[in-house]
Amino acid sequence: MENQEVKSSKEVKRAEKRAADEAGRLAKEQARKKAYLAREQAIENAQKEKEISRSEKRATEQVKELARERARREAYLAREKAIAEAHEARRRKAE
Repeated sequence: MENQEVKSSKEVKRAEKRAADEAGRLAKEQARKKAYLAREQAIENAQKEKEISRSEKRATEQVKELARERARREAYLAREKAIAEAHEARRRKAE
């Protein structure tokens, strides 16, 4: 009988140890998940910030490009006008 009580006592201790180990394992797993989610959130936030930065830079570059294109067009039209005026002046002079 005493032998059976010892076995029972050992089984109870093993069960308690298993329960404690399981609780520890679950706590570690939960901590790993929390850390993983935090890393993922940090990566997502960094990507969003980079995308915002790229969008702002793209918008700035687009405005600059439009201004350059407008200046090119105006310069082209000014050259064409000067050429036309010079041509007209030569035509009048020839008359």
